[in-house]
Order: sequence, then structure tokens, then C-alpha cells
Amino acid sequence: MKGIILAGGRATRLRPLTKITSKQLLPIYNRPMIYYPIETLAKAGIKNILIIVAPESSGQFLNLLGSGNEMGVNLSYEVQDQPNGLSEAFIIGQNFIADDNVALILGDNIFDHNFAESVSSFKSGARVFAKEVSDPERYGVVEFDENHKVISIVEKPKHPRSNYAVVGFYIYDNKVVEYAKSLKLSERNELEIVDLHNKYLSRGELDVNIIEGMWEDAGTFDSLLRVNNLVAEKVRSGKL
Repeated sequence: MKGIILAGGRATRLRPLTKITSKQLLPIYNRPMIYYPIETLAKAGIKNILIIVAPESSGQFLNLLGSGNEMGVNLSYEVQDQPNGLSEAFIIGQNFIADDNVALILGDNIFDHNFAESVSSFKSGARVFAKEVSDPERYGVVEFDENHKVISIVEKPKHPRSNYAVVGFYIYDNKVVEYAKSLKLSERNELEIVDLHNKYLSRGELDVNIIEGMWEDAGTFDSLLRVNNLVAEKVRSGKL
């Protein structure tokens, strides 16, 4: 399995911090944010990784990470000219993916969950991950039936049907490239990841794993501060 880290976008919610650098190069305690998704993939056994970056910050990523040899991974890079949605990652990365399965992680999502078993046991279809949160309306929300089977995934619903939010780590089989190409632009003029999930779901090819432990989407000032404090505490206590 190959891995993709989506680290493009403009991160306007974090201006002026992101006026001169990428969000994914901001510090999380003692290291740049991008180190964490790289390590999440590496711990899951995925060492061949594509990082998709915005054009204005591509040189900064290359200067920081190079080939990835120092982190024990093999890195390559592609540019996302415009932030056209998460699903575009598979179109940009189609040559990198080739005939393999692929895991996508968002460059601003920080985990202390180990995805190794979920990756090694994956055969086909799509596998996404959810965590119980207090504010599900901010995320894609998974609805389950009484047997804990997935019924739907709805993006940022006004009235969530569960408290389980889809986190920014996803696993797909090789059909993901063609599925992504078949998507239509949303009202936000993006190729939405939720539409990709529901395409797999409509074919009975999607499962959801519930995760525990820390998960933070470091895309706002409050969450960036929170994850810095959480990571600092874990590093000091030897838990990360």
C-alpha cells in the first residue's frame, strides 16, 4: 500500500501565520506539523509516500524533508495548483498510485492511534475511521444502524444523526482513481471526499473503524493551540 499526504490549500483560517508558509510547516510543539502524518503512515507500515503541496510552498517542503531518508521513508512530491477538494488527491496522484491500494492522510490531522492492523488487514473497497466527538456538526458524520452497520455519511449536517466524526485518514483500493474522476463538483466547487465515501458505500464496499486516542484537526487557532499542548504533554511524559 502507498500513502498520500494532502498538504496543499491556502489555510486562510490561520492567517497571518500562513501568509508566508504552509499550515503543515507550522510547529506542533518541537517539530513541524508535517512530521506527524509522515510518522502515522510509517508506523502503519507505509513507507512509499506522496506529499501533495501548494505551488508556493513546494520548495520549503523539499528543503525540510528531501527524499525522506532521514525519516525512514521514500518521499515524492506533486503540486495541487488550486484547492479543488480532497478527492482530487487521487487524480493528482494516479501515476504514483499505479496498481496499488492507497491510504490518504490529511496533513493537518494529528493522531496517536496506530493504524497498522487496519492497513495490514485491508483487502478491497474503502475503509474510513471515525471518532466520537462533542461537535459532530463540524465534520463528516457517520450514521449507523442497530447492528453498527454504516447507513450514511453526511458532511457537516445541521442535525447530526450520531456523534461519530470521520477523521482525516482513509484507505482505498485501486478503484479510487476512477471513482474520483467520476465525481462531480459540489456547490463549493470541490471534489468532496464524502461523495467518494458514499460512492463506495452505495456499492457495499465501505466499512468504518472506530478509533480511540488523540485525534486533532489542527486547522484553526484553537485546535492548533490545543494540539500543541497535548503533544507537549505526551512528549514530556514519554508517550509520544
